[in-house]
Formats: sequence, structure tokens, C-alpha cells
Amino acid sequence: MVLFTLVMSGMHASVRHVSETLHPFEIAFFRLVFGLVAIVPFFYSQGFGVLRTKRLPMLWLRGVINAGCMLGYFYALSIGPLARITALGFTATLFAIVLAIFIFGEKVGLKRWSAIFLGFAGTIVIVRPGFADIGIESIVTLGAAFGWAVCIIIIKDLGKTESAATITAYMSLTMAPIVLIPALFVWTTPTLFDFAWLIVIGILGGLGQLSMANALKYGEAQVVLPIEFSRLIWIAVIAFIAFDEIPGLFVWIGGGMIMAATTYITLRESRLKNVVY
Repeated sequence: MVLFTLVMSGMHASVRHVSETLHPFEIAFFRLVFGLVAIVPFFYSQGFGVLRTKRLPMLWLRGVINAGCMLGYFYALSIGPLARITALGFTATLFAIVLAIFIFGEKVGLKRWSAIFLGFAGTIVIVRPGFADIGIESIVTLGAAFGWAVCIIIIKDLGKTESAATITAYMSLTMAPIVLIPALFVWTTPTLFDFAWLIVIGILGGLGQLSMANALKYGEAQVVLPIEFSRLIWIAVIAFIAFDEIPGLFVWIGGGMIMAATTYITLRESRLKNVVY
């Protein structure tokens, strides 16, 4: 999960850099194509057996939802401050917790709901409706976060029967044709320099997805997911060095509220499984 936070921070910063010359939809397509490089070793060792599955519809569903999330998130990265987009993206974990409550019929007490509300209050602090321009990037990021929350639930379920390589392979194979359609309407032929960056984005993205799939497969979600919050630190450092961006105070306060709420919930779950609180 630590590897996931590092490579995804690097990938998102690279997306911002390349979006100066290429449309984010086109970047998303190449990210998926070159992302397959990360699983080439699995095809080499397992052949096309890596694609063997009995849960094709669920893998396809995950790919379709994730395609929409990626298009939205890449677009937000191209127009909004990196730290702000990253902090709002953390709501995916909160959305996933709420979805798990309703999907799995968990009983939730006052303390847990209070933490959930604290997390979403952190989102309001970051966006500050009525005090600052909300911005299309914030709306798009929150929509993508909800879609990613659905994908987290699906990945966790798929991890019970499918390997991380299978999950990652079907993600790229399903999403690439979907993302190619909108990318064709904004297509610009990449330069050799752009291609080099696109390869980096693809490889980092593939490694990130592989790391996430393995983290959820071998570790408890409530243990590994809070580690994702370290991304705010990595992306803030990168944004300052590469783009001269300094996260505002409200981004840190709101992001901290989201981190605290989600960490409290997940750690409490790990200690009190099946207990109403």
C-alpha cells in the first residue's frame, strides 16, 4: 500500500505535466495501454491463463465504472491544484465505508456515524461552498471518488477468487476501448518527449493498481486503506517542487478531518469486528 501511494503520486503529477500538451482523455488511454507493461511478467509466466476467470461480468462492470472515474479524475488533475484534488479524492474511502454499510447491512452506532459526518464535513471545509468558487474540478473529483468507492467494493470481492494480475489485466483490457472513444475526439499526435512521459504514466499506473489489488487481497481493508492518506504529503511535496503549488490552509484542515475520520473508523473496525458501536 505504501508503494501504491508513492507511484500514484508520481503518476498524478506526471498527468498534470503532460496535460499541458495533451488532453487528459488521451493521456488516460495511453496510461491504460502502457499500464499493461506492468503485468507482462505474469503473461510470461502464466500465459493467457492470467485471463481465466469465472467472474467476467463483475470484471467488466469494474472496468466500465473505473473508466468513467479515470476520465473525470484525469480531467480534474489537468485543471485543479494537485493537493486539493488529492484531498477530495480521499472521500472515496468514506464513500466505500458508507456503501459497505448499506450493501452488507452492517449495523452502525452513533460514534461511527459521527466519524463519517466528520469526514464529509472535511470535504465541505476544502470546498467551502459560499465562501469560495467550488470549481468544476471539485465536483468532478467527488463524482470520480464515489465511482472509485464502488470499485473498491468490487475489487475486495473479486480478490476472494481472482489474482491481482487477473484483476489488473481486465481493468486495462476493458477500460482501454471505452476510454479510446472520447479520446479520439480530442486526439493530438504525441511527440517523442510526450511518449516517454506517457510510458512512465502507464507503468506507474499499472504498478499502482497491482499494488492496490495485492494490498486488498492479502490485507484487511481497514488496515491498509488508511495508509493511502500519506499521498497528500507526497503530492504536496511534488506539487511544490514541480509546479510551485502551495496547498492552502483549508486543504490541510479538511484533508486532516477526512484522514482522522476514516482512520478512526477503519482502526475501530479492526478491533471490534461484528460489534455495534
